[in-house]
Amino acid sequence: MKINVLARLALGAAALSLTVPALSQTAGPKYGGFGVDLAAQDKGVKPGDDFWAYVNGSWAKNTPIAPDRSSAGASVKLADGAEVAVRAILDDMAKNPGQFGAKGKQIGDLYASWMDEAAIEKRGTAPLKPYLAKIAAANDRVKLQALFVEQGYASPVNIGIIPDLANPTQYTAIAGQGTLGMARDYYLLEGAKYDGFRAAYRAYIAKVLTLAGIGDAAAKADKIVAFETAMAKVHWTPEQNRNIPALYKPMDRAGMAKLAPQFDWPTMMKLSGLEAMPMMIMGNDTALAALGKQFAEVPVSTWQDWMTFHFISSSAPYLPKAFDDASFDFFQKTLAGTPQKRERWKRGIQLVNGALGESVGQIYVARHYPPESSAQMGELIADLRASLDERLKGNQWMDAVTKEKALAKLAAFDPRVGHPTKWIDYSAMKISRGDLLGNIMASQDWGWKYQLSQLGKPVDRTLWAMTPQTVNAYYSPLTNQITFPAAILQAPFFDPKADAAVNYGAIGAVIGHEIGHGFDDQGSQFGPDGKFANWWTPEAKAAFGKRTAVLVEQFGGYEPIPGTRINGKLTLGENIGDLGGIEMAYGAYQRYQAKHGKAPVIGGLTGDQRFFLAYAQAWQTKVREDAERSRLLTDTHSPAKYRVNGIVRNVDAWYAAFDVKPGDKLYLPPEQRVKIW
Repeated sequence: MKINVLARLALGAAALSLTVPALSQTAGPKYGGFGVDLAAQDKGVKPGDDFWAYVNGSWAKNTPIAPDRSSAGASVKLADGAEVAVRAILDDMAKNPGQFGAKGKQIGDLYASWMDEAAIEKRGTAPLKPYLAKIAAANDRVKLQALFVEQGYASPVNIGIIPDLANPTQYTAIAGQGTLGMARDYYLLEGAKYDGFRAAYRAYIAKVLTLAGIGDAAAKADKIVAFETAMAKVHWTPEQNRNIPALYKPMDRAGMAKLAPQFDWPTMMKLSGLEAMPMMIMGNDTALAALGKQFAEVPVSTWQDWMTFHFISSSAPYLPKAFDDASFDFFQKTLAGTPQKRERWKRGIQLVNGALGESVGQIYVARHYPPESSAQMGELIADLRASLDERLKGNQWMDAVTKEKALAKLAAFDPRVGHPTKWIDYSAMKISRGDLLGNIMASQDWGWKYQLSQLGKPVDRTLWAMTPQTVNAYYSPLTNQITFPAAILQAPFFDPKADAAVNYGAIGAVIGHEIGHGFDDQGSQFGPDGKFANWWTPEAKAAFGKRTAVLVEQFGGYEPIPGTRINGKLTLGENIGDLGGIEMAYGAYQRYQAKHGKAPVIGGLTGDQRFFLAYAQAWQTKVREDAERSRLLTDTHSPAKYRVNGIVRNVDAWYAAFDVKPGDKLYLPPEQRVKIW
């Protein structure tokens, strides 16, 4: 399925992105005596100098990153366990496809088609031939455009369907900048490191073309790299892609033709199934205009070579081992620094979860999800909402008019926990045990047809953007919903047996983070009903901007890798979410104590100390340098260490809990601490 530039507004803003197994049913907390692993601490570090290391330092020193991973940490550990749990489901379906009816057969057949390596080797490059033949036949610009909008093929323009920002009860179409082989900045940044990445990319292009039996591979690789570099120069930067007003440019057919007349928009929309749409949002409008000029100027043969390479590259994992190895060597080993390919069954889990995620999720929930977890989450969410309600009412920088609108938006929040109330029906997707690449194409085609089937209908608020077996949580500004899949309710994020301070410091901060996205620099541009509209007075907006600018400056000063700093503008929304989340969670924890009694001292630690220890433990993560570099250039989240240190230094209660004083490295004078919500 082709991804559009504003899709993440519909999908929401995520805190994590991993999969986990069933909830632990042990007699006590999973970690330590109350929910925090104190053995992970480095007591030689002062909390006020490096709180992340104080909580996680010994763990970091003694924990290697697995050779098939780009990172290690609490979430990765949960993901490893998840793979075992989900593998049991997939193995059951592969061996006995009928035990879960047609859904089980689909799951089993798809997984079996992935695991049958001998059959994949035997077929060789034959599965590629019909698709590459279509590219070879696209020998003029009319035919190229027809292929641009077909699922599975690279395109300079990505077209998708999302709720309309101006009327979020209805779906609309959107176009944005399309395919590149690497993140934009890898083409443009100077220095030996990036020269090396570009050389490796050129070599990879030549290699996969050669493996596919395509002649003159080296010369074609040179053309493709030069062509993509020119495309990268006109693509919007990651931080520009966070500018919603700039992205939201609805245009009718005449407006599209004026913006980028080189593209035949009516034909592309018709072939996409969007002929009934009177207009389309033109995200990245300046990029689309420049890409239109490139479409007209670049030789058709170069476009064909480019599409051929990208089809082979995106299909590499589904082809013989030589293709799969080449893809891993470049994308994982070179760009991410991961030395070893993951076992095939583990990657098969990712494949099936991606194609048939809710079918797997339905089985996962039936086998592993205890419904009582939803009840505990209900109290947490209620306390978090009440905490923010109290903070909004006491806010000193927001005027009464804006405050009233903010409270109305909070009241309209729709929290969802565990799993969807209805499940996606994948029955129209045709899966065959003997055709892995065909299955992948069928999945993409089904995904687009599923989106098309939503046009003309009210936006379905029951749909989830994540599967139940995913450790994640998200906020969708277009529906004003916060969603917590079943699998995030797992230690260290949530543990029914842990001390309340731990759950409020960990999952509570995640809940607060997602609620906070409704009031961050992007979410604050949407009203209670999800409509893209300004509900701020100029004075309140200016006061908000003044505070967030300080947060941008703070995070822009952090340099996780020498020469590569955090992009404070790119990460602003997530940093606002983290800061607001921990403040909300702390307030919610005080409400919990007001109802249940003051927290006792446990193991010499106060409730407040346990709260902040749990927050830092949740971000127990270490990342390979190359993977960290990629994230710093593209990820809207700050590195885990700074999601702890960069946040707690703005929280007054943390200073009191750990007696942080002037002279400590993280100390900020009270007037320099950012206070937003």
